[in-house]
Amino acid sequence: MSVDTRNSEGYMDLTAYEAMSAIEREERHALRAFRPIVYVCSPYAGDIESNVAAARRYSRFAVDSGYIPIAPHLLFPQFLNDTDPRERELGLFFGNALMSKCSEVWVFGETISPGMAAEIRRARWKNYRLRYFTEEMEEITNARNQSNPD
Repeated sequence: MSVDTRNSEGYMDLTAYEAMSAIEREERHALRAFRPIVYVCSPYAGDIESNVAAARRYSRFAVDSGYIPIAPHLLFPQFLNDTDPRERELGLFFGNALMSKCSEVWVFGETISPGMAAEIRRARWKNYRLRYFTEEMEEITNARNQSNPD
């Protein structure tokens, strides 16, 4: 967006120019602002259609909260077969590699699947910051009430 110092009638309008320039600067800054990367941990197997829809909502929640979400269970099933044990292990390995790039691990929902339990164990072992959220994306501040995946 290029801001002109003149209005639509050709007259110099520095007030509008300054206001529009400030908006343009703010928009450029917002796109370049630092956003931490978070790992989205939620169920995949079982009701895959509902679980994928939920993971998309959780990822959008992360974006709206100022983070960059990584949700491996939305990506890897696109080209890996989750029902093949070798490919599932490969997907979990890939997820672990991505988790190491994240500043936090966000766990969503009350149900902790076996895959999620493995991710949580790894996050604890690596001493990553874990945050727990309900399915309605409300943070649970007392994470001790969460199921122990150990």
